[in-house]
Amino acid sequence: MASPDDAVLLDAYSRTVSEVVERVGPAVVRIDIRRGDGKHGGSGSGVIVSPDGLILTNSHVVQGGKRAEITTLDGRNLSARVLGDDPDTDLALVRVEADTTLPFAALGDSKTLKRGEIAIAIGNPLGFDATVTAGIVSALGRSLRSKSGRLIDDVIQTDAALNPGNSGGPLVSTSGEVIGINTAMIVGAQGICFAVAANTARFVVGELIRHGRVRRAALGIGGGTIPLPRRIALRLGLEQATGAVITAVEQGGPADEAGLLTGDIVLAVSGTPVTGVDDLVRLLDADKIGSTVPLDVLRRSDKRRYWVALRER
Repeated sequence: MASPDDAVLLDAYSRTVSEVVERVGPAVVRIDIRRGDGKHGGSGSGVIVSPDGLILTNSHVVQGGKRAEITTLDGRNLSARVLGDDPDTDLALVRVEADTTLPFAALGDSKTLKRGEIAIAIGNPLGFDATVTAGIVSALGRSLRSKSGRLIDDVIQTDAALNPGNSGGPLVSTSGEVIGINTAMIVGAQGICFAVAANTARFVVGELIRHGRVRRAALGIGGGTIPLPRRIALRLGLEQATGAVITAVEQGGPADEAGLLTGDIVLAVSGTPVTGVDDLVRLLDADKIGSTVPLDVLRRSDKRRYWVALRER
C-alpha cells in the first residue's frame, strides 16, 4: 500500500512532467517531407530551436527530400525547406519559409547529464497533438549502429518508450531544455529511447547553416564516454574526470593505421582535452582534414601519444 509520502512524490513528478510538456510542447511539430516529384516522402516529428523557424529532426525522416510541410501544435500548416542533413549523426535541419515568430525550445548542455536524471520524450506524430513518455537517463556516451549501418556516436539512452512517429522530436530535461534529438531507427529501439546528444546537435546545426552539410575529419572509430580510473588519473596528473573510449576500430582507417586499439581512451587531440565523444565530434572539424595530429591516449594504465593522419569522413 502506498504511503502519503509516495503520493506526494508521485504528484510532484507528474506536475514536473506536465509543466515541461506545457512549456516545450508548442515547439514540437509534425514534419511531412515532399519529394521532388511532388509525392509524399517520410514523416516524423521535429523541434523548433529558434524563433525564426529552424527545426531539428532526424536525417532518416528527411530521406533526402528538399521540401517539407510543417504542422504546429496550434494547427498551423507551414511550408519549409531542408537546409541539410547529416546521416552520420541522423540529424537534419529544416527552415520554415514564412516570416513568422514561432515558439522554440533551447538546446541544453548534454555534457552535464547524469544517469538517473528524469528525461521526457515529446513527439508530434499526428499534428495538433503532443505525445509524451517519461523515464530516466539510463546511459550516456553510447555509440550505436543504425539499420543503415551508420555508426552514431554520443547517444543518450533512456527508458522512455519511443515510437517511430515520434522520431526527430526532443528529449527534454526537467528544466525544459532539449538534451537530445530522439531517434527510433536503431535496431532494438522499441520500448526505449535513443537520442543524439544536444551538444552534437548544436555542432551539426552550425555546420548545416554555414555549409549545408557537415564536413569532418575522421579517426575511423566508434566511441563512448567513460570515467577515468581515479587512481590512474591522479598518478598521471590528469585534471579531467572522463575521456572518450574507443569501442570499435575501422579496419584500414586512420586510427587502425596509427596503432590505436579497442579499449584505448582518448584524452586529448592536439593538446586539447577530450572529456567525451562530443568533444571528438567538435575537435575533428573540417580544418583538420588531411592533417596529421597527435592523440594522447590512455592504454591500460599508461599514457601514450599516437600521430594520426586524418581523412574526410
